[in-house]
Amino acid sequence: MEQQKVNLILKELASLYPGAAPALHYNSPYELLVAVILSAQCTDERVNKVTAELFKKHNTPHTMLELSQEELEKYIFSCGFYRNKAAHILSASKDIIERYGGEVPSSHAELKTLAGVGQKTANVVYSVAFGGDAIAVDTHVFRVSNRLGLAHGNTPEKVEKDLNGVIPKELWSKAHHYLIYHGRRVCHSQKPDCGNCTLKNLCEFYNKSE
Repeated sequence: MEQQKVNLILKELASLYPGAAPALHYNSPYELLVAVILSAQCTDERVNKVTAELFKKHNTPHTMLELSQEELEKYIFSCGFYRNKAAHILSASKDIIERYGGEVPSSHAELKTLAGVGQKTANVVYSVAFGGDAIAVDTHVFRVSNRLGLAHGNTPEKVEKDLNGVIPKELWSKAHHYLIYHGRRVCHSQKPDCGNCTLKNLCEFYNKSE
């Protein structure tokens, strides 16, 4: 895609969603990390309901480890994949205490050493909690960026590489939220609302289907 077209898309997205921000509720890098782990294949709304209860007593690595695997599973059961998620949260909490002095590491490389933290989770925590430049490719970012033509990848890794190549680095984190908002509000998975989309004239998907 031509850079001029990319810039027009980004400008329009910025005007549509000036207040785009994470939907997950958190008060610390650790709370964000736990919330993002829980959000895998689960809605942010559901995660926020679960963490509202969980974080009342267990919002640090030390207090999280007061819970057994089974106890944590009961808290997070409704988020799905609760056994794996509980194991990852407890293991990551232990790593944070033993290897990082009880504080969530602020570098992307160190974040990825924690249990349950892959590229997407590391990107979210790195960009949102620590102000780093990163684009986390979730289902919305994957779908919207491919439809618009900002990316042409069949894996999250390829899409991230494409987006990093066309979007200015200082806009990576903002673009991540813009694309999520557009995916939730307009460019839906099953029935994208192309008729009311102000990006349709710039969109590869819309122009191919015309």
